[in-house]
Amino acid sequence: MYEQNDLARYGYRQELARRLRFRDLVAYGLVYMVPIAPMAIFGSVYAGSGGMVALAYAVGVVALVFTAFSYAQMVKAFPMSGSVYNYAGRGISAPVGFLAGWVILLDYVLVPGLLYLVASVAMHATVPAVPVWLWLLGFVAVNTVVNSVGIRMTAMVTRVMLVGELIVLAIFLVVAGWALATGRGRFSWDAFYNSDTFTWSLVAGAVSIAVLSFLGFDGISMLAEETKGGSRQIGRAMAAVLILAGVLFIAQTWLAAMLVPEPASLLSDGDPNGTAFYDAAQVAGGGWLATLCAVATAIAWGLPNSMVAQVATSRLLYAMARDRQLPAFLAKVSIRRNVPINATLLTGVVSLALGLYMASRADGITLLSSLINFGAMVAFLVLHVSVVVHHLIRQRSGNWWAHLVMPGIGFVILAYVVVNANIAAQRLGLAWLVLGMVVLAGLYLAGRRPALSGLAPAQPQARHVERV
Repeated sequence: MYEQNDLARYGYRQELARRLRFRDLVAYGLVYMVPIAPMAIFGSVYAGSGGMVALAYAVGVVALVFTAFSYAQMVKAFPMSGSVYNYAGRGISAPVGFLAGWVILLDYVLVPGLLYLVASVAMHATVPAVPVWLWLLGFVAVNTVVNSVGIRMTAMVTRVMLVGELIVLAIFLVVAGWALATGRGRFSWDAFYNSDTFTWSLVAGAVSIAVLSFLGFDGISMLAEETKGGSRQIGRAMAAVLILAGVLFIAQTWLAAMLVPEPASLLSDGDPNGTAFYDAAQVAGGGWLATLCAVATAIAWGLPNSMVAQVATSRLLYAMARDRQLPAFLAKVSIRRNVPINATLLTGVVSLALGLYMASRADGITLLSSLINFGAMVAFLVLHVSVVVHHLIRQRSGNWWAHLVMPGIGFVILAYVVVNANIAAQRLGLAWLVLGMVVLAGLYLAGRRPALSGLAPAQPQARHVERV
């Protein structure tokens, strides 16, 4: 098949099973992004944007549309797992690819731990008799078992969960809309623009928080070796997921902003307990709606969202390991399930340990969120550069719009967001990058200089990936 031939050009065997269709990719992406994701961080984005929470999400959609376009360009050039790690490595150079993979590891490895922690804390608040650590263990165990069974099982479970999330969101939108129509709350466009508080730096800072809700559309690229229909399906699915989720994010945050019971207090004091959205839901429909939204958010983050995040993380570890840039045992593929079993199990163990540790810190959720967002945005910046270097400089493409203008605009927008991001996130993110440079230097000293077969596709040499 042409997908297998494309992969063989770059020196790899088809180890993972191609079973996913376009609708599976869309469901995967939506579940990863979580249609109700803003409910968990609404208060932080509201306070950070001066109340212009819908504008923050709208700017986030615009910024990431350019990023999705760059992903589509690179996945067509290199249709394989590994995301920015592969695109930068093959589009620019192998050492740059290693550093890009290292940076995005900050996103992918930490995301499942954050999701498990947020969900476990929320469920503990709902059912205090069950401790946080037990919720963490339960969520990690369920997701690891499902992901170890195979990608089709993951796709089936996530589709069911997605339907549940959309039902809850629909209930909130209808009830909130009716509440505003009958005089509760206050109709206003301030969530999109407020002349009293608006500055571009303020909005950019809020976007750096809101981008947490968007992380996941890029995870679709990790499934390039498990998708039917070629690389075009990946690009189409990413664009569809980003636009669909963006519309849902803007709609729910706009309605919630008009129903916040004490907006001035939220702006001045922030949302330390993470209940701002649920307070708005209570104004709209009462305690039952607030509880429904809170429990749905916890389950969404703890099961389907964490499940697909674990899939994406395991594929990144697998891709780097088969190139000998991570320990070789992570490249082992289950011959029965066609999944990178060791990478999947390791992701579960790391997520559990990280979640338990961060649960003991008062700033655990905030710290993880900041690191994840910074790592993702820096990786996206490298992605845009990869498009220009590979297509415009190396391939001498004449398509300046697709290979210079679009990635250039995306780069400028994201660079502005990164500059205005949380100072602590910038420092910790740069420290992680420096550590990656130290690891890269260690690889050179050990005689394991990063090298990718995709840099010489004309002379493929199939790599052996151990199967178990």
